[in-house]
Amino acid sequence: MSPVEDKNRKIIHVDMDCYYAAVEMRENPELKDLPIAVGGGSERGVLSTCNYVARKFGLHSAMSTRKAKQLCPDLVLLPGNMALYKSISQQIRGIFSDYTDIIEPLSLDEAYLDVTDSELFGGSATLIAEDIRRRIFVETGLTASAGVSNCKFVAKVASDVNKPNGICVVTPDKLQSFIHQLPVKAIPGVGKVMQQRLARMDVEYCRDLLPYSLKELEQRFGKMGTCLYQRVRGVDNRSVSSHRVIKTTSVETTFAKDISAFELDKAILIKLSERLATRLAKDNKPINKLQVKLKFDDFVLKTKEYQFTYLDLDVYLQMLLDLASLRPERKIRLIGIGVGYGSEHQEQMALFA
Repeated sequence: MSPVEDKNRKIIHVDMDCYYAAVEMRENPELKDLPIAVGGGSERGVLSTCNYVARKFGLHSAMSTRKAKQLCPDLVLLPGNMALYKSISQQIRGIFSDYTDIIEPLSLDEAYLDVTDSELFGGSATLIAEDIRRRIFVETGLTASAGVSNCKFVAKVASDVNKPNGICVVTPDKLQSFIHQLPVKAIPGVGKVMQQRLARMDVEYCRDLLPYSLKELEQRFGKMGTCLYQRVRGVDNRSVSSHRVIKTTSVETTFAKDISAFELDKAILIKLSERLATRLAKDNKPINKLQVKLKFDDFVLKTKEYQFTYLDLDVYLQMLLDLASLRPERKIRLIGIGVGYGSEHQEQMALFA
């Protein structure tokens, strides 16, 4: 698909507003004006999400409970109700299906919709997005924000512009000006390390990347350089996929007390591996790699993967020890183990072979 053809696409990104917290407030109206957060039930935990009252205190998802309570002593922590969240998510997905069959869920609370060929509302993606938001509110009592554009990247960014309960439409003629004023961190894949590298090039906004050629960016950043070059020019030919393939499965645990690398042993991994094996047994997909992650006491996260076709505690332990050795002075807060899936032609996995 060429950039010219892209101009004809109509993509909507719908994002529920503080979804888990919003559901809790719907179920318990007395919480509406209080700062609330879902998850993070212990001092060692992290928040899944929080409502907009709590966000005024600087709280956000993935923040540690300890820090959240420091910033907002009156924070109300709720354990969450995943069964209810999933049920309402299915209800919302049912609404989406009344407008298009091309739906790409990203999580329980957000999805892409391709309405290019829809004849509803005279083919207006803006009016379709507004009607979807209206129906979500009428049928669930929850609000959603939406971004409308001809590409996924801009639609997703736009959905966040007028939150909560808003919509942002970026037409093809406004695409370039919209992208150029965005901070470069808005581009997916541009994390803190990448931001630092770009800052050394005096790049803060997407427009600052325009003087760099494709060759220059690829030499500096490899495949990510290609992505940077394309995104700042409004090129994103990714289609909305109705069939998302799960590529990994993982489990993790946060320790009640930080541990040292010397305390990492098979005993710690047994319960984790049992949880992982239970999840894998439901799908029986072929494994082609093992993955681990380790979070240190200063919240720095390290990951590692190794080509392997079955679960092996010795391999997992060695991988974790390798990560721990990268920062021997730091204690460990969290560990996780998982697998990556290969093709169906590979041999079927053997658990604990």
